[in-house]
Amino acid sequence: MGDQLNLQHSWFTTIDPDTLYVMMEVRSETDYVWHHIQKVCAFFLAMEQFAEERIEEGHDFIYLKLDDSENKQSFPLNCAALIQRHSIEEFQYQMPDEYRLDIELKAFCEKLQIPSQSFDTEHFYTTREELGVFFQDKKGLLMETFYREMRRKHNVLVNGDGPEQGRWNFDEENRKKLPKNHNPDQPYLFNNDMRKIHERVKQAGIKTIGTIDPQNFYWPVTRTQSLELLNHFLENCLPLFGTFQDAMHSDEWSLYHSRLSFSMNTKMLSPKEVISGAIQAWISNPTSIAINQVEGFIRQILGWREYMRGIYWLKMPDFESMNYFGYERKLPDWYWTGQTKMRCLKYSITQSLNHAYAHHIQRLMITGNFALLAGINPAEVDFWYLGIYIDAIQWVEITNTRGMSQYADGGMTGSKPYTASANYIHKMSNYCEGCYYDRKEKTGPKSCPFNSLYWDFHDRHRDELEKNPRLSLVYRAWDKMDNDMREEILLRADDCLKDLNAL
Repeated sequence: MGDQLNLQHSWFTTIDPDTLYVMMEVRSETDYVWHHIQKVCAFFLAMEQFAEERIEEGHDFIYLKLDDSENKQSFPLNCAALIQRHSIEEFQYQMPDEYRLDIELKAFCEKLQIPSQSFDTEHFYTTREELGVFFQDKKGLLMETFYREMRRKHNVLVNGDGPEQGRWNFDEENRKKLPKNHNPDQPYLFNNDMRKIHERVKQAGIKTIGTIDPQNFYWPVTRTQSLELLNHFLENCLPLFGTFQDAMHSDEWSLYHSRLSFSMNTKMLSPKEVISGAIQAWISNPTSIAINQVEGFIRQILGWREYMRGIYWLKMPDFESMNYFGYERKLPDWYWTGQTKMRCLKYSITQSLNHAYAHHIQRLMITGNFALLAGINPAEVDFWYLGIYIDAIQWVEITNTRGMSQYADGGMTGSKPYTASANYIHKMSNYCEGCYYDRKEKTGPKSCPFNSLYWDFHDRHRDELEKNPRLSLVYRAWDKMDNDMREEILLRADDCLKDLNAL
């Protein structure tokens, strides 16, 4: 499949003339959400390059393009036709990372008249079931507990029985705003020719979002390019990655982030080689790369990435229908255009439409934060996140969206809702500078909507959240406010919620 581009997989260690490989572009994958045009094209070009490389190595490989006359536009229908046409004696597949495809392929195999077998993708540190087994005799599903176990088990940044330099987590050192007149290196980009694939997608009439320059497509689409991007990150970005990993700036869409998630989620790169590379860079350059930089990076991969995958397989399919607060509002129209007077959302959404990318704080504390405060239906939020980002595959998208971002799981993956007012946004970015709304004001037509919506959210959900120890300060501050001020704040929030499209 398009997210199984692991040329290091044991399937390809030998050339077997009796094995026929198949990869396909199908409408069932392009049409289930409105994907970003860069996402569709990137997957197709990476798949096509992968198939061509395997053919050059001598493997028998069929690649079905979107406009091939024989393409029946679904995995089961195409596989059934190929099995009959080539007199296939056994059907084998690598286990998908998405629940819907797992069910689809299992159902397909049950109807086959020939033997079938599934194989691991040989990519992740953990199995599908490992997180569930780890937490079966523990209270809750705390990521930090799982992360520490992964560090110990895989001997990553450990010294004897404890963590390297005596601490498991250096997150407190990784919350710096980008200083004024600080100019990060320009992002490392490629110049891939996407014109043929882009034309194929256009001719098919696929509904997409976002923009693309098909003549100079800058995301990596091969393992070689992915390794180049990894090396650039290790040499040029890792030394300041941790420090500024939460920072946001209107002039910088990449900053010190690795942008390796597409390469990893398609399996062109393995998490083990990425983490090994980071550790080796730190060991080789201890004066320029501090441990908080490398630990923060590793935690995103060995911690959150493996943790979210484990949650996905533990809780699906129920997870995709969770809606703890019972939200029903639709996503504002400007999530699809970026045309809002709120500068932070304008920049974060426009960046997403232009680059099919935003880093984790933009996703969590800008677009996700607003959707949570405004009471948007989590299904609407899922649809947007799954489509707009180049690295979005359901196993990693939905757990971060319904879980960490929208608290739709009621606190299963997050110890509290991740909400913030304009104060946090100003602290971590320059987005508030020159905004139509005043970040310092809580009431009035020019007050920042984040401020009134923040307090309205906590007031609205007091019964569900008041006993959360991490929110005690929030409710104490709210209770100390003058009654008239509280009423004005709630009235301002109500005005905002009446017409989200006007903000």
